[in-house]
Amino acid sequence: MSNTALIVGASGIVGSATGALLAGEGWRVAGLARKPVDLAGVEPVVADLQDPASLETALAGLAPSHVFLATWQRRPTEAEMIRVNRAMIENLLDALRPQKSVRHVALVTGLKHYLGPFEAYGKGTLPQTPFREDQGRLDIENFYYAQEDAVFDASARDGFTWSVHRPHTIIGKAVGNAMNMGTTLACYATLCRELKRPFTFPGSAAQWNGLTDMTDARLLARQLLWASTEPKAANEAFNVVNGDVFRWSWMWGRIADWFGIEAVPFDGTVRPLEDRMAQDGPAWAEIAKRHDLAEPDLEKLASPWHTDADLGRPIEVVTDMSKSRRLGFTAYQPTDDAFYDLFTRLRADRLIP
Repeated sequence: MSNTALIVGASGIVGSATGALLAGEGWRVAGLARKPVDLAGVEPVVADLQDPASLETALAGLAPSHVFLATWQRRPTEAEMIRVNRAMIENLLDALRPQKSVRHVALVTGLKHYLGPFEAYGKGTLPQTPFREDQGRLDIENFYYAQEDAVFDASARDGFTWSVHRPHTIIGKAVGNAMNMGTTLACYATLCRELKRPFTFPGSAAQWNGLTDMTDARLLARQLLWASTEPKAANEAFNVVNGDVFRWSWMWGRIADWFGIEAVPFDGTVRPLEDRMAQDGPAWAEIAKRHDLAEPDLEKLASPWHTDADLGRPIEVVTDMSKSRRLGFTAYQPTDDAFYDLFTRLRADRLIP
């Protein structure tokens, strides 16, 4: 049976990595986005998930067997996040329903399933770490839960299988992405080198000293492919991280070494990047001009607010992978190599000097 993928959010970190993997595996791949980018092997589909009419028109000639949901939209409040992000999934699956072609839907969420949404991030009573899939939902409103429920309801109605994927902070390449620690740290390190600033850790003592893990977008793409085609993985939620654990006190120096700068040890003071990079747009534009970079707009590359949320957590965060390991998913990615690979790609594409 032939496989045709529809990747929703194809221009993002997860979507672009998934498109590259599936195209390389011989799938027919369509990538839906409001503003598609040119991706090898991916057919662009232009549509607005909040506009049912545009979805109906854009998807009329497409009959995907597998749908990969890797997008969301930020709003000022969690109530609005729930309304908008659930509606986008409902609109999409409603538009695909007449074709009766969908066999599996894979939804990418994240560790806010366990940590809570942005409004209550890392506060209140949290599950014990390492996080495990059977710990269930927090007793709090969360747009991830609304996204899941939209998929579950459509699955019960239309008969497709589903999988939910919960990565930790994702390392990967995408310009204009709202949650992009790897590129944010690359821009921060570049600014520190070019402007002779100290490369100071911006986060908390808990993150500097505690154990943590991360998720390479390429490894996440491999789990999406596996869960979408492995019968034993049907109708299950999975954590997905690289498989190693590290402390930022260890990783910070390795990032500094790659950029040829000195890492400043954490001194107990939290120094958020959002405040420190708020006025760096003109400096970045000058660096881009001097080095002939492809993107002079710092805001299209860096998302310091999200990096601050991750590096400022007051608790240790590690994630258990036993569930998918037992079912046969054994991919592994050292996190320091994931950072180095990303930095190398950013430099090759003239996004950092």
